[in-house]
Amino acid sequence: MTLTGTDALQRAVRRIEEARALDAPGTALRAVAGRLTRSNEMKNALSGTWLGHRLHPLLTDVPIGAWTSAAVLDLVGGRKATVGARRLVGFGILAAVPTAMAGLSDWEDTYGGEQRTATVHATANAVALLLQVASWRARRRGHGLRARTISAVALAALAAGGYLGGHLVYNQQTGVDEPPDDLPQDRWYDTVAFDQLAEDRPHGITLDGVPVVLVRAGATIHAICGRCTHRGGPLAEGTVDVRVIRCPWHGSEFRLDDGAIVRAPATTPEPAYETRVRDGLVQVRARASGDRGAEASAPGS
Repeated sequence: MTLTGTDALQRAVRRIEEARALDAPGTALRAVAGRLTRSNEMKNALSGTWLGHRLHPLLTDVPIGAWTSAAVLDLVGGRKATVGARRLVGFGILAAVPTAMAGLSDWEDTYGGEQRTATVHATANAVALLLQVASWRARRRGHGLRARTISAVALAALAAGGYLGGHLVYNQQTGVDEPPDDLPQDRWYDTVAFDQLAEDRPHGITLDGVPVVLVRAGATIHAICGRCTHRGGPLAEGTVDVRVIRCPWHGSEFRLDDGAIVRAPATTPEPAYETRVRDGLVQVRARASGDRGAEASAPGS
């Protein structure tokens, strides 16, 4: 049986996913990522929470575009394009720094075979960056042929990293948020007895096939969608701290009162539901569009 190019690439990727030797450097890299994303503000900024989707893919276009443009000038620009090509290489190097930071933040949210692929992806891109730095230095010293050769090798490394990046997103769905579930409006659902809910402990239920998590906070009952919008993690198995629920899978955090994101990697908020208590029973319904709604209070409160 003849092995096609596509088959060979897929087999190579599978070997990467199964290469447990990559777990050791991954452990060291996790420590670096943890320091970088310690604050919620930095994690959210690098993850693209403010943008509504991942920031890293957007940023990659800048260094890739700069370095590709430099390569085109190397081929057809002649001597007059030497300075322009060098500046494009330098601009790509500068742009690669925030791009790598955003990528490291996304890498932090991967595990197992997915993380091994992401580690090799990051390594290929790091090699490309170092080669472009070497090319820029050679250009500055007037070593044109050497600089162009190094840049060409750098683009090959970048292409390898890009292939793995595409595999991560399109095949492994890394960084792709789950579409949020929601309930139909104008219908109250009976759920559980108010006294059945423990303080600050998530309680999972399913309403018309939609997972919902209820959390009692003092005299108030909160209700939001029970499936994390990041990768579908079960919020009912998460933890609650000061009216914020944390996903057990990748650590996304959401406010219980309105489903807003407190900490990435999630970039899509959770639907939050209106609640009330009738005859000791907690009832839930979808909030009207644009309505913050209300949470139920304990009977008699």
